[in-house]
Amino acid sequence: MQLSFKRPVILNGRTSSLRPWMIVLIITAVVLVLAIIIGLLVYFLAYDQKPYYYQASFQIPSIQYNPDFSVEHSKSGTDLKQNIHSEIDTIFQKSSLNHHYIKSHVVNFRSSNDGLKTDVLLKFQFASNNGGTLKKQVDDILYQKLKSDESFLKIDTSLPYLRDVNEVHAEHILNSGCGVGRESSASSMERITPGDEAGKASWPWQASLQIGGIHFCGASLISKEWLVTAAHCFDNNKNPKLWMVSFGTTLNPPLMRRNVQLIIIHENYAAHKHDDDIALVKLATPVTFSDDVHRVCLPDATFKVLPKSSVFVTGWGAVKKNGAFPNTLREAKVEVISNDVCNRVDVYGGAVSSGMICAGYLIGGQDACEGDSGGPLVIAHETNTWYLIGIVSWGIDCGKPNKPGLYTRVTRYRDWIKSKTNI
Repeated sequence: MQLSFKRPVILNGRTSSLRPWMIVLIITAVVLVLAIIIGLLVYFLAYDQKPYYYQASFQIPSIQYNPDFSVEHSKSGTDLKQNIHSEIDTIFQKSSLNHHYIKSHVVNFRSSNDGLKTDVLLKFQFASNNGGTLKKQVDDILYQKLKSDESFLKIDTSLPYLRDVNEVHAEHILNSGCGVGRESSASSMERITPGDEAGKASWPWQASLQIGGIHFCGASLISKEWLVTAAHCFDNNKNPKLWMVSFGTTLNPPLMRRNVQLIIIHENYAAHKHDDDIALVKLATPVTFSDDVHRVCLPDATFKVLPKSSVFVTGWGAVKKNGAFPNTLREAKVEVISNDVCNRVDVYGGAVSSGMICAGYLIGGQDACEGDSGGPLVIAHETNTWYLIGIVSWGIDCGKPNKPGLYTRVTRYRDWIKSKTNI
């Protein structure tokens, strides 16, 4: 038999091969397809998730109900809430749902024949098609952990199952506490004149008082329907129907708007003087609390603020005297100055009363300005909880040496606020 060797197929006189640019094109296409596939997997595994909220009821047999538990920021209530949060955090962080568990929030405390009961809101994040399955896992994990004697929490047998809570209502509950804003360890800021722009949700109680969509004054949210501001903001117009309140970091577009139902001006306020410069504004429709909009804490009448304390003032006021108002909220870190210093002849010459707080720097610089009136002066207390200690009231010029800002002292009017709002 004669052997023969097959020759390569010749097309047009040449062996078949791919040109370099074709190879590059194919590789690019393959990489692109792989990138799209990986991107879709990452999206569905990590980003295509939605929050789920459940409310659970627990018994605490070892503790008897104490009315102080329900007093906001009371030591006994705060300590107990922290213990409950730590217990629930530990349960889920050591479970198969570790990466889905976000946080817990104590809603209330109730008296019980078996000791104390508490309702707790739980927040998780799951892939949008797994909610039902994982809810049962949450329930099973709680049941298994709390039926043992290791935890001071026990399942409330009168309400043994998790209850679904819709997102808007749940976020309202989660953000119902006061004074949660920016971290207090922030570095020194520039003055509001010209100032630094405030971060989103840094000062969620800040509001803008407007007529016809034009910003006139700042205000601070102290409940879902009440704000506190300066009385002099209404020197020219006291008709609540003409006023509107805007929330969010920017004036335009606003995050939320509300009409005004009622304006209460302090009875002793007079436009020709600076004392009693405080007013309350009631919204026609209550706000729904969220990460971006919730209330600041009001201090007790005995709350002390010492000279040299670092405090923050925020607002949409002018960046300089007679200047334009910025669209984005600005912030300034200033220092409390004693009234004795501010009453020196070279400062305000005795014009600072006990119902006022002086804050800024004698060398000038950081300060509030026109349009910041009515806005908040806040201080961080203990665990980064912000308290409203002052209301932007008056001053000479903006950031001028020996002319720091003057603020209505909120502690002086704490009882007045309670008498009008029951807050």
